[in-house]
Amino acid sequence: MSQQILQVDQAMLETTLDRMVRRSVEETLNAMLDAEADEITGAARYERSGDRKAYRAGHYTRDLTVKAGKMSLKVPKLKGAVFESAVIERYRRREESVEEALIDMYLAGVSTRQVDDVSQLLWGDRMPSQTLSDKLKRIYAEIDEWRERPLVQEYAYVFMDGVWHKRCWGGSVENVSVLVAIGVGMDGHREVLSVAEGMKEDAESWRSFITGMLARGLKGVRLAVGDRCAGLVAAVNELLPNARYQRCMVHFERNVLAKVNPGNRQWAADALKAVFSMESRDKALEKAESVARDMESRKLREAAKCLREGIGETTTYLLDDYPREHRRRIRTNNMIERLNREIRRRTRVVGSFPDGRSALMLICARVRYVTSNEWSTRRYLDMSRLGETLQTA
Repeated sequence: MSQQILQVDQAMLETTLDRMVRRSVEETLNAMLDAEADEITGAARYERSGDRKAYRAGHYTRDLTVKAGKMSLKVPKLKGAVFESAVIERYRRREESVEEALIDMYLAGVSTRQVDDVSQLLWGDRMPSQTLSDKLKRIYAEIDEWRERPLVQEYAYVFMDGVWHKRCWGGSVENVSVLVAIGVGMDGHREVLSVAEGMKEDAESWRSFITGMLARGLKGVRLAVGDRCAGLVAAVNELLPNARYQRCMVHFERNVLAKVNPGNRQWAADALKAVFSMESRDKALEKAESVARDMESRKLREAAKCLREGIGETTTYLLDDYPREHRRRIRTNNMIERLNREIRRRTRVVGSFPDGRSALMLICARVRYVTSNEWSTRRYLDMSRLGETLQTA
């Protein structure tokens, strides 16, 4: 016996449901506009009343994009009164939640052209790139306030690095950097302290960058973590005299291994891991010297020289001033490197920026978007351990 199988056209069903929801929302909004018009005029349509304050004068059609799609609203026109609606703001063409969703897509890495296509696909209304840029100006004003906010607490650890991007400079496209600083406050939480354009990451750029944070109240810095950038080291020594400098361990290992031939690379990597697994700085320095001698015996003189020159500032985290529980997280710049990868993911979509302002604003917006979750709300370090270490010292 053959069985009847019911087949449903899923695409047609979804299209029909979307149309029904859109029609229902449109009718509801039009009914609310009519009710507001009745309240303003003091009488219903065609009603004779001595309490009437104004008269109906037809309506005009206005498009509004909401979550359900694009609506065609009939906005009443009045004689003797101004129609002001609480349902929709004057001149607004999209529901605020729709605009926020489009802006979130843009900050998440979607290009302006793709935002326009997605808007057309989801709501049947396009979002031109110029309109999106105008909407972002409001966010950019908030970003300026965020960049200039005062730094009220002490930040014992500050991580600094630069992320490179392309922008128009003097009629040509040049590589310029944006400097980023992340601090760990005495409450144990991470916070992006500053984002500023740094041009070529030279000493003057880093000096201006740190001076700006000091003017906003940066204090209590005990350790600055970064890559081996001569300009950064000089600026830290000059402007943060109470802070020591920790060279990123990961970058240092890469610099040493770059001078090792492939046949000895695995041995050198294991030897460097043994150096940084030492429990004290004295033992780490002693082990590093032993490894350097072994490198020389293997004819790796350049690698041995690099190891001897950089091992001192790379093992700052092993000093007794810093708790053992903090060492794993303060010996590298991995935290800010991960943030830089998120920045590059967004700037790669743009390609080259027309000016520094547009690049800086988009990078700041991306930083705030990425760090608006548990990144900044979850405690990163137990800073009470740092207090115990200082008292012991």
